[in-house]
This record gives sequence, C-alpha cells and structure tokens, in this order.
Amino acid sequence: MTFKQIFNAILFYRRTIIKITLLSAVILYLILFFAYPITFEATVSVLPPETSSSSGLGSLLAGGDLSNIIAGKGGSASSQLYLEIIKSRSAAEYVVKKLNLTTYYKTNSVQVAAQRLSNSLNAEVTKEGIIKISSEVSTPMFSRFSVETDSAKSLSAKIPNAFVEALDYINRDKLVSKAKKTRIYLEEQIKITKAQLDSSEVRLMDFQKQNKAISLPEQLKASIDNAAKLKSEIVSNEIQLGLLSGNLKEDNDVYIALKTKIDQLKSQYSKMDAGDQDYLLSFKDVPEFGLKLASLMRDAKIYNEVYLLLQQQYYREKIQENKDLPTVEILDNAIEPMTPKGPRVLFSTAMGAFFVFLLMSFAVVLVEKKNLKVK
Repeated sequence: MTFKQIFNAILFYRRTIIKITLLSAVILYLILFFAYPITFEATVSVLPPETSSSSGLGSLLAGGDLSNIIAGKGGSASSQLYLEIIKSRSAAEYVVKKLNLTTYYKTNSVQVAAQRLSNSLNAEVTKEGIIKISSEVSTPMFSRFSVETDSAKSLSAKIPNAFVEALDYINRDKLVSKAKKTRIYLEEQIKITKAQLDSSEVRLMDFQKQNKAISLPEQLKASIDNAAKLKSEIVSNEIQLGLLSGNLKEDNDVYIALKTKIDQLKSQYSKMDAGDQDYLLSFKDVPEFGLKLASLMRDAKIYNEVYLLLQQQYYREKIQENKDLPTVEILDNAIEPMTPKGPRVLFSTAMGAFFVFLLMSFAVVLVEKKNLKVK
C-alpha cells in the first residue's frame, strides 16, 4: 500500500478509530483513578558523618586511617558505609519490627517482610556526601477514597525516618561495642602498669633509704624527664599495637605505620641512652651510684607517665561506652507527601489512548491491505 492509500483508509475509518480510542481512554482513566493502587514516596536526607577528632585506641580499633597515627586525626565512617548499613538486613528488620510491617506485607515472617521492604527501598549518596533514603508504599486496589490511602501516605514518611533510627542504633551499638572492648583491654593494661609502677617505686625508695640518696643534679633530672616521656610514648604505642594485632593483619597500612613509629621512637631512645650529643646528658657518663639512682627514678617516672596516659584513655572509652548521643544528623526529615508518586493518571491515560489509536490505525491498514489483495 502507498502512503496515500494508508492515509485514506485511516481517514475513512476515523470515526470508528476515534470512538474506540476515546472509549479506551475513559476506561483506562477510570481504572487508574479508581482501581489502580496508589503509590506514595517520601525522602529523608542525612548529613555526611562528621570526622572524629579522637585519636585513642578506640578510634584505631574502629579502623582509623594512616593520618590517625601520623597526624593524630581521627577517622570516621564514610557516607558509603552509612549507605551499606541502611541497606543491611539488620536495618530492614529493625524497621519491620518498629513499624510492625509484617501486617502491611501480609506475612508472619520478619525476614520475608524485611526482604520485601529492602526491595522497595531507595537509598543513594549524592556527590556532596548527603544520604537520601526513601521507600515506595502502595495501597491495595480500589482504595483511593478509603482510609488506607492516608495510612499509606503516613507510612511512606515513617519508613525512611525509621531507617535513620536504625542507622543511628546500629552505629551507636557498634561504637559502644568497640569502646567496651577497648575499655576491657585498657583495664588489663592499667593493672599491669600499676603493679610495675608500685614495684619501681618500692625499689627506688629502698635504694634511697639504703644509700641515703635523695636527689640528682637538675641536668640529669631533665634527661630523666625526657627519657621517661619518650619511653612512655613507646610503651603507649606498643599497647596500641597489641590491641590492633588482634584486629588487623600485619600488612595493614595502620599496623605498618604504627610499627614504624615505634621503631623511630626506639631509635631516639637508644641515642639518648647511648649519649648522642643532641641530648642533655648521656646516662653512661653518670657515676655508677648516680646511674643506679637515675635508672630507678627513670623507671618510676616512665611507669607513672604510662599509668596516667592509660587512665585518661580508659575514662575516655568508658564515657564513649556509656554515652547515649545520636550519631546521625538529619538534614530534612521525611514528611507525608502531598501528591502520590503514581499512578500518573492523565499522562498514563494520554499515552494509553495514543497507543490504542496507533493499534487501531494499524488494524485498519491491515484490513484494507487484505481487501486489496482479494480484489
């Protein structure tokens, strides 16, 4: 058939085509408006996690990066990690239990409801690091003018907000768990250090009593103070390394950086002990009597420094373990949507009518083509 014949055939049957198209449009409109399920969606926005300034053992155990050791800056979870927590089964089950979604999904299994909820979840991270969470909630058939519409609208806002609560709960639970583990480890180290401190102080006191020795020259005291601070820093980092050794492999960047730092500190301490000219006074140049006293005073000073440091870190982790502050900051809460996401009644009706028109026109052309062959 030529284009003119096709055009004439459509023009000849235009009344029939238009009638069927309009009738189909009306039927489609009624189905979409009255029968088709209505879908609502609300979005909550979460700010990127803040960078922690903590540089203690807990932050290292939590997976602090290289700068955590070198520059003393704390690491923190990234927005991408938050996103993975939101998409986790634990988060979905938390929301299901909180909102009793087993009823909504018509199942008795929390796991099944959580899986269906995860399938309807939309979560993404923008280029600015902001996390956006939304979930589609649909009504049953024939429910446009029922209370179920209002329920679905309300639920569409509750679900994203509940996911933020789940994120905060899981995040705090993990932080508390890490802080508790670190606190228990520190308790053991404090006991060991306290015993060493008491022992060194007793030895120093006995030596002073036996030899009537009370003090040392100021220059030697300064050397002892410097040595004690350096040695306490070595011991402190060795304790951190001991804590990390059970959680990180030896080829981990954090582990390697901390081990390198310890080696550098030990090198400095060896130079001080051996009489490097960069330091105030070499311990090998001190007379034997003074050397014994200096050694005992240095040990006591070192263990005292380490003990104080461990005490500070212990109480810091204990506060972290017991505090109940939100770890997630919300930019915009999810609110009930004013209009449904779907169906788009007018647009869908227009597109449906257009396809019916094309289908009817194609059918007319086929019939005319068949008639021409018969003739």
